[in-house]
Amino acid sequence: MNILENIPLKDKTWFQTGGPAQYFCEPTTPEEFQQALTFAKDNKLEIFILGVGANILISDEGFQGLVIRPKLIDVNVTESDNDVLVKAGAGVIVADLINYCFDNNILGIEEFSGIPSTIGGAAYINLHYFKCLFSQLLVEAEVIEKETGQLLTVDNEWFEYGYNKSKLLEGNHYLVSATIKLHKATDLEVAYTRGKSDEIIRYRTYRYPSKNTCGSFFRNFHEDEVTEVSNGRKMIYVAYYLDKIGIKGCFSKGDACVSYQHANMLVNQGNATTDDIIQLSRAIQDKVHESFGVIPQPECQFIGFKEYPLREL
Repeated sequence: MNILENIPLKDKTWFQTGGPAQYFCEPTTPEEFQQALTFAKDNKLEIFILGVGANILISDEGFQGLVIRPKLIDVNVTESDNDVLVKAGAGVIVADLINYCFDNNILGIEEFSGIPSTIGGAAYINLHYFKCLFSQLLVEAEVIEKETGQLLTVDNEWFEYGYNKSKLLEGNHYLVSATIKLHKATDLEVAYTRGKSDEIIRYRTYRYPSKNTCGSFFRNFHEDEVTEVSNGRKMIYVAYYLDKIGIKGCFSKGDACVSYQHANMLVNQGNATTDDIIQLSRAIQDKVHESFGVIPQPECQFIGFKEYPLREL
């Protein structure tokens, strides 16, 4: 396995911004993954695991350390009665797995249609769409321990899943593969569900920008963070506040702007830097704070920054 130096990351993220990786590799086997961790440990390097780059913002300075983009892409299927266990490597693209399942008369993961993610990213953040959570599908997984390189087989409970939360966020383990429980389907059921999947993607494309963005930039508030009430309930949805301050499609810094489709999505119009996006997001925080006394916090992950770049609560 090659460990490459000074590799651009700009073309590997949805925002299309940011500097290079000091070191970069793409392990294709668990053994190569172990080698990468040994290299990082021997050279006292920070590690960042990169998937499709859809929920991250990389510093214009880049990342000083080792960026690992897993290319473990094997898929294995085991059938038992009507249940199907699908074991997928951390580097498998969720959209590819959905289509693989359709082609093999397997259903259950198509709710995530149109969401850019690898299986590793899905397990890491507990990928969700409406009421469907990745944790509802996961049976067991293989993870690699950062400190020792040891491969472990763990169950669903090990992940300590919550909304946008898993044990993997602690950074002590990395996903190698995940086994999810799906089910067999008839040709007619698959045809119907393919149509449903296409409609989900069409809806997402209509409602959200589909490139040069990280998805939702700010997370929803926790109930104890807000006082605004609507219909007798705490208003936790950050989009409510962003819509109220009137920034959709008309607020920008440099070449970064707020999408005309959704106020919680920031877009690189073509030549934005990471700093443009940071300046825009800080200005949005200020506007919300001036109007409502609360400060939105990011859902987007910041990579390679020497200091936290936004305003904290």
